[in-house]
Amino acid sequence: MTSISGTPPASATSPDLLDYLVIGAGPAGLQIAQLLQAAGHGYRVLESGRTPGTFFRTFPRHRKLISINKVYNGTDDPELNMRMDWNSLLSPDPELLFTRYSKRYFPHADDLVRYLADFAAAFDLDIAYDTRVERIGRRTDGGFTVTDQRGTRHDARRLIVATGLTRPNTPNIPGIETADDYSTVSVDPEDFVDQRVLILGKGNSALETADNLLETAAVIHVAGPHSIRLAWNTHFVGHLRAINANFLDTYQLKLRNAVLDGRVLSVDKGGDAGRYRVRFAFSRADEVVKELHYDRVLVCTGFRFDASIFDPDCRPELVIDDRFAALSPAYQSVNVPGLYFAGTLMQQRDFKKSTGGFIHGFRYAVRALSRILDERYHQRPWPQRTLPATPVALADAVVARVNRSSALWQQFGVIGDLIVVDHDGRAHYREEVPVDYAHESRSPDGGDYFTITLEYGPDHDKVDPFDITVRRTAQNSVDGSIDAAYLHPVIRHFRDGELSATHNMTENLENEWDHPQVHHAPLVAFLARELDRRPSPAGR
Repeated sequence: MTSISGTPPASATSPDLLDYLVIGAGPAGLQIAQLLQAAGHGYRVLESGRTPGTFFRTFPRHRKLISINKVYNGTDDPELNMRMDWNSLLSPDPELLFTRYSKRYFPHADDLVRYLADFAAAFDLDIAYDTRVERIGRRTDGGFTVTDQRGTRHDARRLIVATGLTRPNTPNIPGIETADDYSTVSVDPEDFVDQRVLILGKGNSALETADNLLETAAVIHVAGPHSIRLAWNTHFVGHLRAINANFLDTYQLKLRNAVLDGRVLSVDKGGDAGRYRVRFAFSRADEVVKELHYDRVLVCTGFRFDASIFDPDCRPELVIDDRFAALSPAYQSVNVPGLYFAGTLMQQRDFKKSTGGFIHGFRYAVRALSRILDERYHQRPWPQRTLPATPVALADAVVARVNRSSALWQQFGVIGDLIVVDHDGRAHYREEVPVDYAHESRSPDGGDYFTITLEYGPDHDKVDPFDITVRRTAQNSVDGSIDAAYLHPVIRHFRDGELSATHNMTENLENEWDHPQVHHAPLVAFLARELDRRPSPAGR
């Protein structure tokens, strides 16, 4: 029963031990809650705000999402439409889609907040609102005790953290505390009229802020130690998106603005008329240090995970400059058994490579997590269908999936389908398995398995995506390597955990990999060759 008052529901103070406690009622918390509820598990979500999606009530600061909302796609296939819908959660209700809430390609953040509230209400999710977690400790039986701001204890066998990244990722620079932070700085351009502004950071929050000030600020410098990375080069949607790139025009066309590559050594708000003096070491000029002067310094350097609420005996190990908890292939803390993570925190497994940090990516990772939990704790095997282990039958199944699946499309290279071939000539097809988890938990009923993923070619981020001379058709070499850059299906055969062979399906402009001669026949030949190479049952 959902509580929207300032008091947790009566059951929140119950001494009963829940199967799962979920911290955070953002998109990931709602997604895992709906899946746990559908599976019949005892759970509760603890949310510090008074409604779902508290983060999106403030962020992004300029209120325009960069998650695509493509309503019209020329198809009524719901799976294909999810490829272009980056905001909807997975749901048994085909009408509960974000595309019903906005037709804007880049929608307003308030529409997402409204959608999340309706999603929670539609399933009557068990959420204790206005319940801020202050401490997480370990029970003597291996479970967890979570204490909220009222001193109320919530106990569960397992804990799922879905808080996202909540602490500003403030760089360690002397004097940085005198600067304005992205989280609180004014978004009114009139507050920056005729000012010289330094923006620290080169991601979307920094460039979104710069674009907002183009008409009023006298000079804008965007600074950071690394070069700007563009999403259209890297295919990582967290890198700079075109919608936030107007500022780059003003730099390249000599309108006084600039992008600085280097390190800020210090920030001193003690200059003339209270101006900032910033010592800056230019990376492209042999670390030459220069003192620069600004009226405002804005810190737009992203966010990090807050591990301060964990007791020492259950505090997760942190990685990537302590910004994320270190996760196993099952999205479990590497050092705290029973502690799992959902949502944007899952991107530690594919950091700046795929889409694990965004709704359109982690919704599938969260569904995978629910299946992992079912396998590990509830004796429910991964859903699968059985096929004859013949080249044609397997090729038919693969071609059908890669031409329709949204999970493989969105979580490219990270989530794939898995075919396990057993000893008696049958194949078991499992959909949407995290690839690293598939390797870790391969079935004992056979040593052979195939993974099916969608992937970009190697070094795809090092070529000009608009130069047709570097676009090539996928060609498989003897060692399985590929000479291609664009998204395409990749099928790998593993024997006893070791890679045996790789097949790349040919690229296609329309992303349709179903041509009988170009796609299907070569795949049949590859599968036939690999299946023939399998040892006989007696040889095992």
